[in-house]
Amino acid sequence: MLIGEVSERSGVSTRMLRHYDRLGLVTPAGRTSGGYRDYSPDDITRLFRVEGLRSLGLSLAEVKSVLDTPGPAGPTELIGELADQSRRRLAREQELLTLLHRIEASTPAGWEDVLRSVRLIRDLGSDSAPTRHRAALAATGAHLSSEAIAEAVLTESDLNVSGALTWALAETAGDAGTDVLAAGLRSSDAGVRRRAVSAIAELSGPTVVDDLRRALHDDDATVRSRAVLALGARGHRDIVPALIDLVVDAINDVDAADLLRDLARDPRDADRIADDLDRLVHDTTIPPDARSRVAQALVELPGERAVDVLAGLVGDENPAVAAVASMRMRRR
Repeated sequence: MLIGEVSERSGVSTRMLRHYDRLGLVTPAGRTSGGYRDYSPDDITRLFRVEGLRSLGLSLAEVKSVLDTPGPAGPTELIGELADQSRRRLAREQELLTLLHRIEASTPAGWEDVLRSVRLIRDLGSDSAPTRHRAALAATGAHLSSEAIAEAVLTESDLNVSGALTWALAETAGDAGTDVLAAGLRSSDAGVRRRAVSAIAELSGPTVVDDLRRALHDDDATVRSRAVLALGARGHRDIVPALIDLVVDAINDVDAADLLRDLARDPRDADRIADDLDRLVHDTTIPPDARSRVAQALVELPGERAVDVLAGLVGDENPAVAAVASMRMRRR
């Protein structure tokens, strides 16, 4: 089969067929009496293999290497290797795209700003906690985007660095950063969700409360407790039952008791909370140490109703509960 006919049937240009010949990719088995290329059926088969491999993203050199490798062809192994290569390439490109997006979001005024942003973003990903801490402190002054700072928050395990990043994020006051943290709350990694809710708790904005309320239903107890405390600190009285649960379960129970006290400034609220704690402290089905924590929470409450409940606990059979109640009576 002559080159023109091969080109017409295969869709490969005669120019490319000659190029394949020069590279040794598809070399015709013979020549006509006039010196023209004469392709055999095996040559045509090899041509279609070349085109197939090229369509998978292989370079011509890689195609030649595959075809010239002795032994039977292994398409499954080859496809697997190509898939791995593609994943690595996409990961590199995604990393570059993310970097460019973060720099773009920082609205650089010139190349110095671009280079400063690149350096800070690289430093925030350093293995050195002091390096990350310095970058976190410099992030606000360098006008690094809130999105870039929030991404760093979600991966940061050092408490000092995390605190600096959260402060920087609060200073930037960017909705994009809050959106990144909200996405972090949907992560399958509980550690990421914990960091996300802790950072959200320090922010303000129209979506913060909604994000915290969604975190109340998280599978992880730490995520839930941080959301409860954050909402309590914002004065949401409907969170009182959840705060009481923290006291009973010994999860940030001291902080929860302090927030119950703060939410009990109105006498009516104080009485309602005291009534709830009264029912719990007399519930013999909860553990003795939980009853003791409930009694301690009553000590922190203002109002006469709490005092009355404690007065009835002075002779309680639980020595810890009785001691807490007696201490409060002596302070009266």
